[in-house]
Amino acid sequence: MGLRFHKSISIMKGVKLNLSKSAVGVSVGTKGLHYSINTKGRNTATVGLPGTGLSYSKSFTLGKKKKSTSEATKKKEELKKQKEELAAKKAEQKATELEENSLKAAEFENYCALIKSVHKECDNDIDWKGAAEAPPPFVKGQPGPREKEAQKALDEYKPGLAGKLFGDAKAREKLDSALEEAKKEDAREFAEWQEGYKLAQRIMDGDIDAYLEAIAEANPFEDLVEYGSGFEFGTDDPSVMEVEFAVKSDEVVPKTQVTVLKSGKLSEKELTKTAYYDLEQDYVCSCAVRLAREIFAILPVGGVIVHAVDTVLDTSTGNDVETTILSVLFEREKFETANFDRIDPSDFVNSFTCNMKFTKTAGFKPVKRLGE
Repeated sequence: MGLRFHKSISIMKGVKLNLSKSAVGVSVGTKGLHYSINTKGRNTATVGLPGTGLSYSKSFTLGKKKKSTSEATKKKEELKKQKEELAAKKAEQKATELEENSLKAAEFENYCALIKSVHKECDNDIDWKGAAEAPPPFVKGQPGPREKEAQKALDEYKPGLAGKLFGDAKAREKLDSALEEAKKEDAREFAEWQEGYKLAQRIMDGDIDAYLEAIAEANPFEDLVEYGSGFEFGTDDPSVMEVEFAVKSDEVVPKTQVTVLKSGKLSEKELTKTAYYDLEQDYVCSCAVRLAREIFAILPVGGVIVHAVDTVLDTSTGNDVETTILSVLFEREKFETANFDRIDPSDFVNSFTCNMKFTKTAGFKPVKRLGE
């Protein structure tokens, strides 16, 4: 058992200074009740009954208490984490929703721009005069260029050592096959030239059936058919081609406007009558201009008459009827001076001889066709 050193010094009544090897402390109190504290942070409170030898002491150490990790604290942390994850998920969902809504609004704007700018697209002009004057690719009845090349390869073939020893039947068979294929390719090229040459001659001679064949072959209105539009072509005058165009604006022109609000929500509301009819007029006129551009590119005509037909309300009967809403004559000379990337299709149509009754609040009204 080791030696212990302990000394108490009375400082004043009820206050003592306690000294030991390991610590210095102070005691405060009287018999039966005193409290002590030392430099180690250890505190002791003592309560006793004088003269009985009975007492009760409780010691505790001052210092920082360790943070409790009770179930309530853990639950609180879990809830906080879940809340943060939920907020992040909601933010991600909102960003995705905004992106989707922006895309839908952009698609609407793009579609409206598209149906107002149909006239900006057109195939290249066909040079029928050049085709009618073009010489054949080679003289009929004589070997063509591919046949000559294949025949030369066959004539110049010389078998190597392996061919001399084991025979060269396969190599010659391959060259013979190439020669036959070359003859077929030359024949196809000559047939195509002959067909194009004959069609060009007929078109230059003003053959109306040839006109219709050329239109069917070129098929320049495929993208317009995707909108549900239909076309009919015909003429009795080889200098002018007439086109009837089924507008079907009820199927093509949107009635609902799509926009994104400041909140990011998608707004879909009905177009005003003015906005709808303005879009419809630009669509109809843009298609009319496109039809004329394509016909001028395909055929050597001096004019194109376009009749636009649509279903409109007959106020005298209250019924919807199919009727002509636009009839316009485009003359080539004036037509080809236009910058089609910059024109307003409705203004452009009005600059030509045309029948069109249109108001911004009521749309198109029936008109007579030119020439009737």
